[in-house]
Parts: sequence; C-alpha cells; structure tokens
Amino acid sequence: MAKPPLSMKPTGWFQVAWSDEIAVGDVRTMKYFDQEMVAWRAESGRLTVMNAYCEHLGAHLGFGGTVKGEVLQCPFHGWQWNQQGRNVCIPYEDRPNRGRRITTYPVVERNESIYIWHDILGREPFFEAPDIFADFGDGKTAADYYPQQRLFRDSLEMHPQYVLENGVDFAHFKYVHNTPIVPKFTRHDFDDPVSYVDFTITFEGDDGQRIEDVGSGVEAINGGLGIAVTKSWGMVDNRTISAITPVDESTSDVRFMVYIGRPERDVRDPARAEAKAAEFGAEVIRQFSQDIHIWSHQRYSDPPALASSELEGFTAIRKWAMKFYPDGKGGSAADLAARREAMS
Repeated sequence: MAKPPLSMKPTGWFQVAWSDEIAVGDVRTMKYFDQEMVAWRAESGRLTVMNAYCEHLGAHLGFGGTVKGEVLQCPFHGWQWNQQGRNVCIPYEDRPNRGRRITTYPVVERNESIYIWHDILGREPFFEAPDIFADFGDGKTAADYYPQQRLFRDSLEMHPQYVLENGVDFAHFKYVHNTPIVPKFTRHDFDDPVSYVDFTITFEGDDGQRIEDVGSGVEAINGGLGIAVTKSWGMVDNRTISAITPVDESTSDVRFMVYIGRPERDVRDPARAEAKAAEFGAEVIRQFSQDIHIWSHQRYSDPPALASSELEGFTAIRKWAMKFYPDGKGGSAADLAARREAMS
C-alpha cells in the first residue's frame, strides 16, 4: 500500500481485543497508535488499558506484571498502579509516588469487544461506540442469534478510512461481491460523529431485475472511523461489526464479526440449522475478506476521479471523516505539531 496522506492517529473508539481474550487476572500486551500498551482485568472484572511502561524505571508491565486485586504490580520493584494509572504502593516506602501517572484510556466493553477511546489531544469521549443490537432499536439481543463468528487479520497496510468509504461505494458490490445488480442507497446521514447509511441490495437473481423490486437491504451505523455495525433485512438475518485499529504509522489490525439469527420457530433439526448458520456466517466473512485484499493494496486517491453518481456519497463521507483528525484536515500528528509551532 502507498502510505496515505492521512493521520494514523485519528480520534474515536477502536477495538483492541475481544472481551473473552482477557480473563480476570490476565495481563495482555498490545501495540496501537504507536504506543506499547497493556490491558489487565482486576479481581472485580473491571478492565484497564494503559501505556505499558512503569514510571519508576521503565519496566514493561506486560512482561511479568501481575494483577493484585484491583491494581497492577510491576515485576521489577513491586510498585503498584491502580485503574487510573496512579501509583498507590511502593512496598519499601511509607508513601506512594503521587507525582507520576501512567496514561490510561477510556474503555467500554460492548459487542463482546474491548474498545478504547483514542485522542492525541486528550479530550474525553464525545460520542458512544455503537451497539450491534441496542442501536437498531428493534428489541433484538444476542440471545436471538447464534454465537459470534470472527475474523482477525493483524498488521495490514491499510487505513481505517478505506473501510468506512467502502460503505458508500455502491459500485463495488457488483464487481467484488458479484451481486446481480448495483445497490441503491436510500440514506446518507453524516451530520454527527455517529453516521448512518442505508441501501437496498440483493445477492440473488439476475441483472434483469429492477432495484425497485428488490425487497432486501442493509442498515449501517458508523461510530467514527473505528467501528461500523450493520443489520440486514429481507434476507438471512445477519448483523456484522467491522473494527479497524491503527497499529503504527503504516499498519492496522482488522477485526470482523458476524451474527446469524436463530430461527424464530422451533426447527426439527437444530444441529443442521446451526451448521447452516455457520456456513452463511463464513460466507459473509469470505466476502469481507475480498474487500480486505483490495484495501491492503490500495492507494489513497485525493482527489479521486469519481463518476457523477459517486460524487454525493464520497464527498459526504470524506467531509465527515475530517471530524476525527485533530487538525480537521486529515494530517498527521507531525503536521499538527508543525501548525501549532507556526502559530506560537
């Protein structure tokens, strides 16, 4: 991939793990946004994500650090750090070091996932991470679906914005996913940090049918650049979550999840119904993998050579995406620092 002229440190909610990957007492190492981090789960079940290095002498807390009740203990000298990143105990001193603090990140667990809030300006979250069930307002819960099926691809050369732009790219469905006709978008709402895109689509039939006669489609909710959730209607009941998280200045981790709805009535052969659901979920994941193959070799085209029918959607989503870059222009952290220096 040609490195995009976009910052790999956008603001928003981003997935760093699945909830079931970090049990009580676990300490997990990770790297995102060019920062070494650790995630650890306290005895109470509360999860903390913080920068990885002890403020004492710089030991990496992910290599030998241990959870002691509600704190994380450094493997080097036993200093203990709480869920706010503050030192609460130096075992060979009477008082902790109140002057130093490890950077921690706001965390939510939702969609069986762990999301952190990232903002290089240190602002508090100004929108919610989308919920795959509650945010569609139809009363459905995880109990109405088979277990979540997952895809994980690490350190791919791609930018999160590519995935979000895919959401308004109606033409690619026919040529990448072999839909019989090009879908029709019925909603583009990019007024707020959480945006909405709806479109009519079918994966069956032939190119002789009219889009007006199609009785199926997709509703999508985009929570910034990091998380998108979708709900399908008029076809096999499925919901998906895509989550793209920058690792460093050129790569991102990709996670994709799909839920397949359980039958509303009892079926004669539950095992066969579950197997069919697993097959359909695997097909949804396969189609997403087709997109990944393109994104990971893509060049960011700016300005793009858009067809007239593409202009409205791509213009709207690129303008919306600028909300999540601290300089409002998509520039890198270095660009932002240079502008601040020039203004001072």
